[in-house]
Amino acid sequence: MDPKQALQELEKMGADGLTAHELIDLKVTGGLTYNDFLILPGYINFPADQVSLETKVTRNIALKAPFLSSPMDTVTETSMAITMALLGGIGILHNNCTADEQAAMVRKVKKFENGFITDPIVLSAKHKIRDVLEIKRKLGFAGIPITDSGKVGGKLVGIVTNRDIGFCENDEAELETVMTTKVVTAEHGVTLQEANRILRESKKGKLPIVDSEGNLVSLVARSDLLKNRDYPWASKHPQTKQLLVGAAIGTRLADRERLAKLVDAGLDLVVIDSSQGNSSFQIDIIKHIKSTYGDRVDVLAGNVVTRDQAANLIAAGADGLRIGMGSGSICITQEVMAVGRPQGTGVFQVSQFARKFGVPTVADGGIGNIGHIAKALSLGASCVMMGGLLAGTTESPGEYFFLDGKRLKKYRGMGSLDAMEKNDSDNSGSQARYFSESDTVKVAQGVTGAVVDKGSIKQFVPYLITGLQHSLQDMGVPHLSQLWEMVDDGRVRFERRSAAAQIEGGVHGLFSFEKRLYK
Repeated sequence: MDPKQALQELEKMGADGLTAHELIDLKVTGGLTYNDFLILPGYINFPADQVSLETKVTRNIALKAPFLSSPMDTVTETSMAITMALLGGIGILHNNCTADEQAAMVRKVKKFENGFITDPIVLSAKHKIRDVLEIKRKLGFAGIPITDSGKVGGKLVGIVTNRDIGFCENDEAELETVMTTKVVTAEHGVTLQEANRILRESKKGKLPIVDSEGNLVSLVARSDLLKNRDYPWASKHPQTKQLLVGAAIGTRLADRERLAKLVDAGLDLVVIDSSQGNSSFQIDIIKHIKSTYGDRVDVLAGNVVTRDQAANLIAAGADGLRIGMGSGSICITQEVMAVGRPQGTGVFQVSQFARKFGVPTVADGGIGNIGHIAKALSLGASCVMMGGLLAGTTESPGEYFFLDGKRLKKYRGMGSLDAMEKNDSDNSGSQARYFSESDTVKVAQGVTGAVVDKGSIKQFVPYLITGLQHSLQDMGVPHLSQLWEMVDDGRVRFERRSAAAQIEGGVHGLFSFEKRLYK
């Protein structure tokens, strides 16, 4: 045949591979996991670094990177949530603690980066140096404006910084004896861009914004200017410019009081944390959240793995769905309870249904590498939630320890007995997640283990981002939002993998090797 007729001949024969619907054919294959299939390569006409990963985690919250950290007490506390948001994702704070402790974590994330800080910490001239030191200990900063009333709206009389108190030996000295009274300010109405220019030129750490009478209105911080430069992908609230943060709650009546404290602290996304989300308890709390808080906070409901489960939560008002049951590396729900679903099938079935109603989905569990992330997104998920992949990093809670020459960190499932026994039942998000707070005998649905030190996610997450961009490039997809369209219309194709094909696709035939994932 004439080589010039190759495209016409291809059109006659049809595209290679399977559509997503042909791949996930329950009558033919049963349930599939991520390792059971591959995505076939597409056509490349764009560089990898131009691939956009922008997506939505819920109806109203958009991210530049499709990553969430899991609400587990060995994965996400303040440090993880801050760094995830800086890198374009969002951290979900665990609830295996008291409501006040969880709200304090939310507050620390929201205070970390701001545009105009409309509710800054303010003191009066009669406060003591020890008050500043206590604020620094709790919140990590010491640049505090001083007003005559000690509140926002009072007349600005000075500012206290680390330089003012660094060499003072008397913690009981009043701030009026050490504060700086010649303060560089900007008038209310100044743009954020102009305020940042004044900060750069003045070389000051804080810029108080005052009205025409000299009363403090808000504050701009130089540290935030530096963060804007260093973290251009940061996930921020469109109005306040504060970092986005999520937090988990249960479905008990006490969780309504917990949520009130979290919303008051500035929460953006509430994740209803349940191993089986299709319950009257979850439907009731979704309705309570939507009627009480409206659009102030988005609701990520779940967990679900079937269309039947999803339909009830969508009808109740969920803004997003979390998919997964028993697929996590430390989860034994499928083994112990005989209930769940292979993750690939669950993500596809729920995402296809939820998309009809404009509800984004989050694939939660079974994510072990970049390939799994790409597969979850190709099956319809808007984002992925990671637990084990982020455990063992510098930002995860816990202390490192050494065993057989390996530097390790503890990692446990929220269904493990270890996690369930951390707090009393009133403050145990772990027990509530598995509806076991009233059980005399606790039945574990997770295990406790250890993972190898992965270093900081400041290096690890950019590796995931770059790898995912290259994966989409190989598929011929320039924008994550286009991936789902190209899957639906059959332009992105799939193929099942035999057990032998899976072995062939990994490292094989070597006596020894070193697997370095990134530099």
